[in-house]
Amino acid sequence: MKTIAYQKCANAACGSTYEVTQTLTSCVKCGELLDIRYDWSKGEVPRTLKSFEERWQRRRFPLDHSGVWRFRDLLPFAADAMVCTIGEGQTFLQNATCLGRQLGMWPGQLYLQYEGMNPSGSFKDNGMTAAFTHARLVGARRVACASTGNTSASLALYAAQNGFQGIVFIGTGKIAFGKLSQALDYGALTLQIEGDFDACLRRVRDVSQQLGLYLMNSVNPFRLEGQKTIMYRILEGLNWEVPDWIIVPGGNLGNCSAFGKAYEELLELGLVKRAPRLAIINAHGANTLHTAVNRLGMTWNGGHPDNSKIQGLYAGMDEANYHPHTVASAIEISRPVNLIKALRALDVMKGVVAEVTDEEILEAKALIGRYGFGCEPASAATVAGLQQLLKNGTIGRNERVACVLTGHGLKDPDATVHYHTGIKTKDAKQPAAEPTWGSRANKPIQVADDMPSILKALGMAQDTLDKTVPTGYVETPSANLPFVEY
Repeated sequence: MKTIAYQKCANAACGSTYEVTQTLTSCVKCGELLDIRYDWSKGEVPRTLKSFEERWQRRRFPLDHSGVWRFRDLLPFAADAMVCTIGEGQTFLQNATCLGRQLGMWPGQLYLQYEGMNPSGSFKDNGMTAAFTHARLVGARRVACASTGNTSASLALYAAQNGFQGIVFIGTGKIAFGKLSQALDYGALTLQIEGDFDACLRRVRDVSQQLGLYLMNSVNPFRLEGQKTIMYRILEGLNWEVPDWIIVPGGNLGNCSAFGKAYEELLELGLVKRAPRLAIINAHGANTLHTAVNRLGMTWNGGHPDNSKIQGLYAGMDEANYHPHTVASAIEISRPVNLIKALRALDVMKGVVAEVTDEEILEAKALIGRYGFGCEPASAATVAGLQQLLKNGTIGRNERVACVLTGHGLKDPDATVHYHTGIKTKDAKQPAAEPTWGSRANKPIQVADDMPSILKALGMAQDTLDKTVPTGYVETPSANLPFVEY
């Protein structure tokens, strides 16, 4: 197959290149991660992004129905016949006017890219469709990953629907049941390793190399190619206008790395005139990127970052026997494999990094849910980070912001129920030693089975509702409809 794609070492001092048909997760010469690059002069590139709209008219064709492969001209590494798609990427930019008003933003300036509407319930499907396509291209039959939950669910789903054997490594007690249930239900061979995600990733990389398994974690550069398309759909939702800010949670840092690469290429091709700014939000209990950038001063440095700083940080973690801990289990990662690529994304998009506490994440999650967008805790880090960046003036209240909600609320229902009831759902008969519900807890009301008690409870509930429901604004169903005020 002739292709304009090739793999290239992300280390500027090395720059080694490899054929797209090779199965690699790092550079053979220096060990750095790889990028998928394209010789655009040999391919057909759309003149404008608006030309992609024509494919909506052909959405009975599976590739045009997919919100990833609809943009295949911008990730042209495989022939159409090799593509593994299950209809991923049917996610749309939501105008969150009511939520934005609650945060003090100007009307119509806050948008939510709700990736929880993917087939497996998270953004991972965007990358998995691309990685499985490459796996098919190279003839792989067994695929593997380490996971905090969402990766395993997505891998298991794609493996089941495309005839692969799926193998997932998870850490002890480090996965939400909503995600674990998917991996088990879809038939993946599930190995629970004593240790956290970082330990699982080390093991799965070793095992994959020894047994010839195709590795599906975000060290796989094809994963990031699929995840680029989240940015294209945000642009599509804004009528191809570039927002001022993109906000995304930071875990293994694959998403933000993909976003930076997307805009790097769009700028190179002249399809946009500027890139939005990027805000990556770490949880306080897993804040490696925040530490590296804001405390150690690490930068992309033209492709020559000071790796000794991060090596020193990791050595300190080992000495202290440090392990990450956060309610946002999807980003509970202390050694993000895409850290160097994330530095590049920050450079391309003039980005910033912030950290938020678990309490701030849960409060933001409840606020997002209050306005009709249920999400897992890691997703809520975006809005918690937005609140912080609005408060300190980094983001203006008149700026257009798109927050990426990475996973569906039903991915981690334990966190939601515990927040609103104070009950730990893994042992529902026992209340938490110290109730931890927050300021927005929607506590269920215990009522006797008689009409007076029920009417009294409903009256009290209505009184509370009247005091909390905002007035004056209506959520618009489309990003392109005008703001409505009563």
